[in-house]
Amino acid sequence: MISVQNISKHYGPVKAVDGVSFEVAEGETVALLGTSGCGKTTTLKMINRLIEPTAGELFIDGKNVKDQPAELLRRSIGYVLQNTGLFPHYTIEENIGVVPSLLKWDKQKTRQRTLELLEKLHLPQDVLKQYPSQLSGGQQQRVGLARALVADAPVLLMDEPFGALDNITRTKIQEEFKQLDELKRKTIIMVTHDVQEAFTLADRICLMHKGKIVQIGTPQQLLFHPAIDFVKQFLEGQRLQLELASVKVTDLWDNFSDQPGEDAESETADITIWEAFRLFTNGRTSVTFSRANERKKIDFSALMLAFQQYQEQQTA
Repeated sequence: MISVQNISKHYGPVKAVDGVSFEVAEGETVALLGTSGCGKTTTLKMINRLIEPTAGELFIDGKNVKDQPAELLRRSIGYVLQNTGLFPHYTIEENIGVVPSLLKWDKQKTRQRTLELLEKLHLPQDVLKQYPSQLSGGQQQRVGLARALVADAPVLLMDEPFGALDNITRTKIQEEFKQLDELKRKTIIMVTHDVQEAFTLADRICLMHKGKIVQIGTPQQLLFHPAIDFVKQFLEGQRLQLELASVKVTDLWDNFSDQPGEDAESETADITIWEAFRLFTNGRTSVTFSRANERKKIDFSALMLAFQQYQEQQTA
């Protein structure tokens, strides 16, 4: 869906982005992650031509982004900012309706789509007549996401979308983000400085440093098969938490004993180890996990042993 081919952005002698290339498949979420000043936000803004590249080509759905006026390109791409970018003098309804207005939608269609998104994003209808300053940070972020989604563009760009929120609100919205059906059919590129966020939300991570890509791959590839020492060092401080958030129970399946699961309700094995930990609460001593037509009854010790074996297998 998105093809970035050797793009660069130079400011005099400074190479903010230096020969970056990557592709994003339809329906995939890719996170641009890296140190401050590594070029990730500049890269994102070149995709919708908020910044024009010095060199290189960008394609969306096989079409060169330069082949249409920049303002038309931007209307066909959802864009979410860290500070939401909401117009303070517009009501929430007017903010969400900006792109539909530019696309000349009739009022009924815009209203129907707006109400649909409010429900999906857990916002009450009475916010529509309010102004951004009257909402909480979490509500403002949901409105910013609604505005980016309202025209149902196939591509969504997100620049530090949850960076301004407190930890509790950010965690809650991230969970909603993963479950929202509107986003499951989008092709998404998100910029973040939050390593945990990238590992939680992205299918693949593009790790950048000094204007270049140092590695692009799945969270597990970056963790267990770092391309260079910088990748290992960048993740080292949070390594265990990242492994727990990226390795799934199904990845450990062959390391579990063949103790058959009970006929009682089972949990899907397509969850992370961290999510599996949460199941062992309130005195629960074992959990039956299912994968395809298989079920296995696993206690906490067996889960930890299988996880340790998996770690050793990946680093062998």
